[in-house]
Amino acid sequence: MAGNRTNETSDERSGNMIFEPILEEGVFRFDCSAEDRNAAYPSFSFVDQKARETPLTSGHKAPLYTPTFQCVMGQQIVNIKFPLGTSFYGTGEVSGQLERTGKRVFTWNTDAYGYGPGTTSLYQSHPWVLTILPSGEALGVLADTSLQCEIDLRIETNIKFIAAGPYPVITFGPFASPTDVLVTLSHAIGTTFMPPKWSLGYHQCRWSYIPDARVCEIARTFREKKIPCDVIWMDIDYMDGFRCFTFNQEHFPDPKSLVHDLHQNGFKAIWMIDPGIKCEKGYFVYDSGCEKDLWIQTADGKPFVGDVWPGPCVFPDFTHSNVRSWWAGLIKGFVSNGVDGIWNDMNEPAVFKTLTKTMPETNIHRGDDEFGSRQNHLYYHNVYGMLMARSTFEGMKLADSNKRPFVLTRAGFIGSQKYAATWTGDNLSTWEHLHMSISMVLNLGLSGQPLSGPDIGGFAGNATPKLFGRWMGIGALFPFSRGHSEADTTNHEPWSFGEEAREVSTFNNYDLCIFPLRHAPRRRGGHNQVLVRLQFQNWWFLARLHGFGSLVPPPAPEATRGRNRRRGRLVTYRKRIYRFGFGG
Repeated sequence: MAGNRTNETSDERSGNMIFEPILEEGVFRFDCSAEDRNAAYPSFSFVDQKARETPLTSGHKAPLYTPTFQCVMGQQIVNIKFPLGTSFYGTGEVSGQLERTGKRVFTWNTDAYGYGPGTTSLYQSHPWVLTILPSGEALGVLADTSLQCEIDLRIETNIKFIAAGPYPVITFGPFASPTDVLVTLSHAIGTTFMPPKWSLGYHQCRWSYIPDARVCEIARTFREKKIPCDVIWMDIDYMDGFRCFTFNQEHFPDPKSLVHDLHQNGFKAIWMIDPGIKCEKGYFVYDSGCEKDLWIQTADGKPFVGDVWPGPCVFPDFTHSNVRSWWAGLIKGFVSNGVDGIWNDMNEPAVFKTLTKTMPETNIHRGDDEFGSRQNHLYYHNVYGMLMARSTFEGMKLADSNKRPFVLTRAGFIGSQKYAATWTGDNLSTWEHLHMSISMVLNLGLSGQPLSGPDIGGFAGNATPKLFGRWMGIGALFPFSRGHSEADTTNHEPWSFGEEAREVSTFNNYDLCIFPLRHAPRRRGGHNQVLVRLQFQNWWFLARLHGFGSLVPPPAPEATRGRNRRRGRLVTYRKRIYRFGFGG
């Protein structure tokens, strides 16, 4: 362990952080002091706790960038300075522009319906920054804490983390490229789960397709119109009164028969499961959880009750292995109905009728020793969704170990990619959200979550034919490609928009053609949506191109049309060649 002496008073401490090499060459752990190192909470991001705790004993160089710290009133403030010309990316699920230089976000999983470019807390938390140095080399920085963390990039060339201490900071690099950083990060937090092949096709969803005859009608129309689609989704209205693990006997009396019909037509079926369990004696899930004492508790030791879709609900405490095993058993039984995948929604956890949109920070979780044992909700809030997704993933493996599970989660933490794909939450049917969806997917990928996508066409509001067609074209290239829309909006199926959106099926066929390019990076921990700007840094108009083995331009903003561009050629997947540019 190496470092420098700190300056201490009775109220605060400051100085250079001490460091030790961990994991592999180029990875360093930084702490404020040896005492802080020993007092730090366990990691939720690392696959192997020992990898974070065990220093390398030989064959390492000193770090090129050493953070400084200041500890004031229980808050640990960390700063890392870089050369002029450095730019920042990542920070997980964030709205707004792709480059994060000049921005500030807070890691606090939040139900953020209709978010905008300035929203500072969304559904997931990734206390991670990918740094691109003027030399072209890249370095990653992780504040390894589950607590709410401010990531402040507003001062040029400086990363600032602020969170309750103590917590370690882990640096990865500098390495030759962003891909090298992400691969090394995957050695720490794990690679994404290997998804079933069918999950990489197009998915169709709506809140909600009811009754089951409507589901079959949607599936049949896709086939009649020869529009590629692999998956139909069932939103919350398939349930009996929003009770998880039940079926509405009027609208979905025979789910096995419905799934059989979908399978016969080449579709898979994915069903929603939320964490909120209705408080109702006689409801088997509630009775079982009460008998085993599995719910999150209030500060005075009683089960916490909060309102969600079913009304008053209790919430499983996924921080304890007994609860995760119980939940996995429920998932196993649910999958026996022919369920192909599961959608975990509302798992920030979202709670209605509260100013905070979630449960009180003083609620109690009785976590496993490996997680930090008994702690309040403030400590476990950001990892609740990830632990639910983990439990669901394990339940699907329990149901059939020969099948690859597929789980989609709204809430997550850095490391969630081991268990689930994600989407960018309740977006809007606007051009702004179309453009934001590209940067959001890219920044998630640059933060270790390569399997993501938006609600194509926008969840809230009514898309125009032109907007939907453009979004569908871009969406075919997202790692996760799903159309989804809110109740009481107009129909958002591809055929609902007439001739202006007639080529959506062509884009989906292209999606099938590039399948090998999209599947390979998951096996090696890289990002399957290469950020072209990082490869051609002086070509301003490539700022939002994305792809791996193919480069995909989004619709050009009005303000940039006609602007002088570099010479070059773009080749479509039909091998048509377009020349662009008017001089250097």
